[in-house]
Amino acid sequence: MGRITLENVSKIFGSNHAEAVDLISRGKRKAEVAEACGAVVGLCDISFDVREGEILILMGLSGSGKSTLLRCMNRLVEPTVGRILVDDVDVTRLGRKELLAFRQKTFGMVFQHFALLPNRTILSNVGFGLEIKNVPVKQRTDAAMQAIELVGLKGWESKYPHELSGGMQQRAGLARALAADADILLMDEAFSALDPLIRRDMQAELRELQRKLKKTIVFVSHDLDEAVALGGRIVLMKDGEVVQIGQPEEVVARPATEYVRRFVEHIDLAAVMRAEQVADRAAIVLSPTDTVAEARLRTAAGGSDGWLVADQDGRFVGRVRAERLANARVGDTVSGLLDLDPGVVSAGTRLDAVLGQVADGGAVAVVAEDGRLIGPITSRDIVRALAARPNAHHDHSPTQTKPAGAERWTGTSQNSPSTRSATTPSTGSPNMAVG
Repeated sequence: MGRITLENVSKIFGSNHAEAVDLISRGKRKAEVAEACGAVVGLCDISFDVREGEILILMGLSGSGKSTLLRCMNRLVEPTVGRILVDDVDVTRLGRKELLAFRQKTFGMVFQHFALLPNRTILSNVGFGLEIKNVPVKQRTDAAMQAIELVGLKGWESKYPHELSGGMQQRAGLARALAADADILLMDEAFSALDPLIRRDMQAELRELQRKLKKTIVFVSHDLDEAVALGGRIVLMKDGEVVQIGQPEEVVARPATEYVRRFVEHIDLAAVMRAEQVADRAAIVLSPTDTVAEARLRTAAGGSDGWLVADQDGRFVGRVRAERLANARVGDTVSGLLDLDPGVVSAGTRLDAVLGQVADGGAVAVVAEDGRLIGPITSRDIVRALAARPNAHHDHSPTQTKPAGAERWTGTSQNSPSTRSATTPSTGSPNMAVG
């Protein structure tokens, strides 16, 4: 179970709730329910977990249900059926007074529109949530100042919202959520009103804050590039249903349905894949204690301009070039032949950041956080990885059980929890003019 667990959550707008829920239980979709009983399906039988300390991005076009789902998590929108658990608390069973207290303690919200009070200073705005909780003045001022410093607004605390740029106002909105010290941040299109450059700055700011604070963040966005930049798991929605869950590189490289493929086709695969996913884990790795004779025997097949070297604990120590190994004395050891400055990248490095090193220096060593060697990346490995993206007309993914346009996504991603009854109705091409 995750930090937040959704179990068979549906939201029906309009009348005939019971009939609509019954139709959903029989596998009917949004358009079919609307035709049968006139009810509007906002969410349709959604189940998944949000993990402790992750950034989870709810994605989809306008009207897909992503904002409705976010608001169901803290019951700003009441789900029609289903359960929402936060840790061991069933949020759907809380009474009004209990819900208000739980919401204030557990959730911080950041909206698309900054919602700052124009007659209050930034310090007063940031501390407003604590003021509502009757936190003593000094304590809330200290907490507000700490949050203001975290988001880079120190020196602006005495200013009023109209004196700040849009990006700075959004930072103030984020600081207000952080000052309340909520463990879970719900962010609804938080950066979409910002100019592109400021938006990228805020995305980087959020990633940096997440590294420091380890909050659980659910972030609504209609922008796939933003989801890739934030780097968290993606829950891709359409017509109130979940069509795929996975890391950005999974969704881009292995779309579960034709709709998902069209949604992600403009994304450069090199911008989402990480070095560890491309590294050749089966490559020959030498030991520094190997003699030249032993190393020549192990690399006799040739076909490489050099080999990586790792110690007995698997930690990377360097590289031996083929020419140097060929010219060395038989009795020498590999440790005396190592390059002084071999190309190295961390496991999480994006593939597009590795391209230049591979082009300049041949094989690049991919190393885990603890120093262990994962394997080399060569230009051949990169070409192979990029060529593996499914063809537009030949995607026979095992998760696709029906022809394109009539898919029922029931696959479980390697890095994501199971999602039950996630379906996508038949439609044309996604409309990329989203709101």
